[in-house]
Amino acid sequence: MDCAKRLKIINMKKLKPVIALILVFSSVVSVQPSANAGSQPRKVLSGWIPYYSMKTALPAAIANADLIREVMPFWYQLKFNGAKNEAVVTNLYAPANPSVPISVPLTAMRNAGLTIIPTITDGTSELVLAKLLANPTSRTQVVNAITNLVTTNNYDGIDLDFEGFAFVDKNTTWNSTKLNWIAFIKELSSALKAKNKLLSVTTPYVYNPAEAQKGYFVYAWADIAAYVDRLRIMTYDYSISRAGPLGPLAWTEKTIKYAISVMPASKVYVGIPGYGRDWVTKVEGICPVEVAKVVKVGAKAATFLLRDAAALSQSYGVFPKYDEAFGEVNFTYNKVYSGLTAAGLATTCTATRTAWYQDARSFTSRIGFVSKYRLGGVALWTFGMEDMAGSQAIRDAALAIAPDQVISTASLTTANSELTSPLEFGSILELNATFQLPDKLPINNLLVRIETKSENETQWREIATSTTGVDGSIRVPLLLSKSTMLRAHTDDTWERLESFSQELPVVINRRISVDAPVSVLRSQAFAITGVLSPHLSGVPVQLLQQQAGKWISVGAPVVTDTNGAFTISTTSVQKGFAKFRVSVAKDTLWNQAESDVITVVIR
Repeated sequence: MDCAKRLKIINMKKLKPVIALILVFSSVVSVQPSANAGSQPRKVLSGWIPYYSMKTALPAAIANADLIREVMPFWYQLKFNGAKNEAVVTNLYAPANPSVPISVPLTAMRNAGLTIIPTITDGTSELVLAKLLANPTSRTQVVNAITNLVTTNNYDGIDLDFEGFAFVDKNTTWNSTKLNWIAFIKELSSALKAKNKLLSVTTPYVYNPAEAQKGYFVYAWADIAAYVDRLRIMTYDYSISRAGPLGPLAWTEKTIKYAISVMPASKVYVGIPGYGRDWVTKVEGICPVEVAKVVKVGAKAATFLLRDAAALSQSYGVFPKYDEAFGEVNFTYNKVYSGLTAAGLATTCTATRTAWYQDARSFTSRIGFVSKYRLGGVALWTFGMEDMAGSQAIRDAALAIAPDQVISTASLTTANSELTSPLEFGSILELNATFQLPDKLPINNLLVRIETKSENETQWREIATSTTGVDGSIRVPLLLSKSTMLRAHTDDTWERLESFSQELPVVINRRISVDAPVSVLRSQAFAITGVLSPHLSGVPVQLLQQQAGKWISVGAPVVTDTNGAFTISTTSVQKGFAKFRVSVAKDTLWNQAESDVITVVIR
């Protein structure tokens, strides 16, 4: 079932626009980080923030930001504009939240350190998107529309939730749609990666195509694996038409196993539902006309939020049972409906109803798959639906499989002594860094990236790599061309968190090499030559002479040639030892630089 439709079932009445999201943050139902949590929990949680439930979903995500690597605002839909004959991206957030500019929740998410990968759904009619992807021109137009959405809003990527292929188009079209879907993913991936953006796809389950049951093979996991950064599997809605578990453990594990057989497990996220379903399994009597269509065996199940499950069972005096095999909870109860028949006669019916949902134990078992197969994490549909016990179960599991923290220290040395002053261009310095666990145990064989960022740059760049020795340290000689900041960076792995050393400033001054005669006759012209490094042409070079303890400019500046070379002609009328040096003024890239002092004997 399409996510948007599923959510509309849960929210039959349109929620009122959020008046002030910031005020809502003070009343959050999710559990805050426990005070005794000694380690940082693994960021196993991701999930959706729908446009129509910002009031509950956003605060729940913010409150658990330490568990979350990324969030998927459920805010956009792809539509087809017949007048323009092109696909367009529709903003669902703005009309649902007219009082709160989109910048408000985005700022809150960014301030919480969350990666933002909004979801875009397929809002077109049957086969429309499939046909758009089949045509190279319109396919590129769809790619451009999505890429423009990401770059215009500075999102970290996009999450595709194109469920129309599975639930709207007929499965007889899947073989042809599959090929066009693959081509589309490749093209979109290339466009996003060129801008350093992520591509996530959310799909129903897929099984090994070599087996009898293939699942929704139109999504071609094996073929798109190299081009996507995230795969979020909708491991829910197993039972829809009749009562049963939403996502039984064996069914969930089977699709996980196939996913990680075709792509790195770190890309895979297993879906967990924040809702339950409630089916009518038996009816005795004649139901009132106003409920007759929905209170009957085979009718569409009612949907409830997880945080309301306990109250629902308690209100009918029944006790939920946890099914170990399915990893889910269910209970059965009777509900009486009284009213009038179509003929206006009083009537009563009793419906036997069965509800299934996932509770805290269910969440723990799903995160058990994350640990067992080293998955990227779980994806919660949606934030704010879960109860406090469920939130705490996620937190406890995340702490239980928390990665180790890496403690790093770094320093710079030159000529075996600590760097304390600017370096001349062309000088070699050494970056020394040590990496340990919190208990001071050295980390051996750890890949370290040496990164640099200069004053006019916004991104860190890798300039060298090294691997730690048995003592957990590295020593990397560096030859830098300009002033910059340095740091040592290690990637996050299943075992360890990402780490950054402190940022170390390095000031590089231009080198001025000069040469002059040892002695000259009084009043005789002589030349002082030199080279400025790095070699740049047109740089003004000024000769200075020491007179009465002060350095005085001599003559007009000369400029360097293409090799950075210069020649200065001068004279001295006073016999004795004349001291000279050459100076280059500060500019936008370099500090002021001066040569060593040279002494010329004036005879």
